[in-house]
Amino acid sequence: MASELKTFSQGGIHVDDRKYSHESPIEKLPASKLLVIPTSQHIGAPAKVVVAKDQAVKIGQIIAEKAGFISANIVSPASGVVKAIEARMSPTGFKQECIVIENDMKDEYFEAVTDIAPSPEAIEKYDPASAVKQVEKAGIVGMGGAAFPTSVKLSPPPDTKIDTIILNGVECEPYLTADARIMIEDADKIAAGLALIMKIFSKNGPVKGYIGIEANKPDSIQKMSEAAAKYKDIQVVSLALKYPQGGEKQLINAITGRSVPSGKLPGSVGCVVQNVATAAAIFDAAVNNKPLIERVVTVTGLGVKTPKNLLVRFGVMFTELIDYCGGITEDAAMLICGGPMMGKALQTSEVPVTKAVSGILVLNHSEANLYEEAPCIRCGRCVDVCPMGLQPGMINKVIEAGEYEKLEELAIMDCIECGSCNYICAGHERLVQKIKIGKIKLQEILKARKEKEAREKAKAETKAAPQDKPGESK
Repeated sequence: MASELKTFSQGGIHVDDRKYSHESPIEKLPASKLLVIPTSQHIGAPAKVVVAKDQAVKIGQIIAEKAGFISANIVSPASGVVKAIEARMSPTGFKQECIVIENDMKDEYFEAVTDIAPSPEAIEKYDPASAVKQVEKAGIVGMGGAAFPTSVKLSPPPDTKIDTIILNGVECEPYLTADARIMIEDADKIAAGLALIMKIFSKNGPVKGYIGIEANKPDSIQKMSEAAAKYKDIQVVSLALKYPQGGEKQLINAITGRSVPSGKLPGSVGCVVQNVATAAAIFDAAVNNKPLIERVVTVTGLGVKTPKNLLVRFGVMFTELIDYCGGITEDAAMLICGGPMMGKALQTSEVPVTKAVSGILVLNHSEANLYEEAPCIRCGRCVDVCPMGLQPGMINKVIEAGEYEKLEELAIMDCIECGSCNYICAGHERLVQKIKIGKIKLQEILKARKEKEAREKAKAETKAAPQDKPGESK
């Protein structure tokens, strides 16, 4: 492991990490009697329900199939009976189609699973050709928060040559410690998962593996270094503390020095990035036929009595996790799904844990800092800290003016919504929230433009087509 602390080259901020739950070992939350499973727990099209009310199901049984290339299967996290298929509130803050399962508490699996221990020998024996299919069947998505279908990441276009696999163990969001605990408690499985991913891509040439971890997690770095030492071409990279180091493009730049061009994906520079928890899930699915039915969730903040890291079945309500942690304090003021920088504030804790939920944050009044917005003073600090080299203040002015066409030239779609500009803004403007609106407006404009061009092209082709002469038969 290199002694020099690496970091990305452009922008970024330094925040108080507040890792209150770092020393809390992962505890398994008791199974719930009723589980609410949204059919959209990933980027892309919602999965299509393939079960019916009153149907019996078992753990790992597909209850909603992926509906398109960018989609993911949903499997049952418990054995029991489907009680309802209806709209329920989800961690997105909106109602979504959900499958409600009454857990029979028997934990019966739909297919047999094994318990092969992670090791170089296990990876050496394993045929990578079936790995992607196993990952797809298991319903695995990126567990760092973005929830991109993992089978798609493992299947780049044929002309894309991947030579570098990076595991994201940065966990740069303040408060969250789920990944740190997984690296401490399950390092061997993570390293084996990385080795398997490398094997999947090695058919086109040598592949190197890296595990990026910020230096505020020395115990995670030690455990992962010990596990990685068992494999060839895997290196743990200690990173300087800077937010948003966990962003794909920022992490690639910090570790390899490569820069992903605007509008391009990591594959364009030969890289694939996976979260450490995702790597562990890949090993379980590919080697042991274990479906993705649970994840580690950090419950933390000064608004909760006892911060913890919990292993939770999908479909369990936030309320149950908070109650297990002693409940909320008298001065609890805000509930957030995720971290304080990129998370979403919720109005209710009656929403279920999904694949994308890495943390439940309860802030008290002193932490919430609910400032009133003030006018922009053109200090330029948002430009200085933007890790994508954008002009958040200028973008905000264009959005406020309703001149959405100009957002394209300001590269608004490159924004990763990290919240660095919000954090640094002297006027406490809600820049990211407005940028999200601007993205939607620009997408509407681009869609309308594309449809217009298609109509005009079709019209031109019709005019150019040869016409039948009078008297000729058709």
